[in-house]
Amino acid sequence: MLKGIPPIISPELLKVLMEMGHSDEIVLADGNFPAASHAQQLIRCDGHNIPDLLHAILQLFPLDTYVAKPAALMQVVAGDTVETPIWEQYRTIIEQHSGITQPFEQVERFAFYERAKQAYAIIATSESALYANLLLKKGVIVS
Repeated sequence: MLKGIPPIISPELLKVLMEMGHSDEIVLADGNFPAASHAQQLIRCDGHNIPDLLHAILQLFPLDTYVAKPAALMQVVAGDTVETPIWEQYRTIIEQHSGITQPFEQVERFAFYERAKQAYAIIATSESALYANLLLKKGVIVS
């Protein structure tokens, strides 16, 4: 344990967050996402949901302010009637930590999968909400 590091952040996750550079991307994957088959680096966070992890990660991780949308969501497939209230939770958490009020681009499902394959890492969670996958682009620390 370390002071100031949220306990939900595992040593493996902390290492990956520190290794990432400006514009590298990381995916917080819901329980249905094919994380193991898509990840260059897979971080298991079983038993945790994405809002709790997002809140903890954003205490340490700056979002990219040099792009219009530093976060991406998997777009709901046309004709699917799934509700996505978790997106509003994400927006609230991101705004709380970064001040960014409109952080999201929506990416078509298969394009999201391809982008996830290029991400620095994928965090596999136990999030049960549908369309809960979230991609974050790392920014810089301004001193």
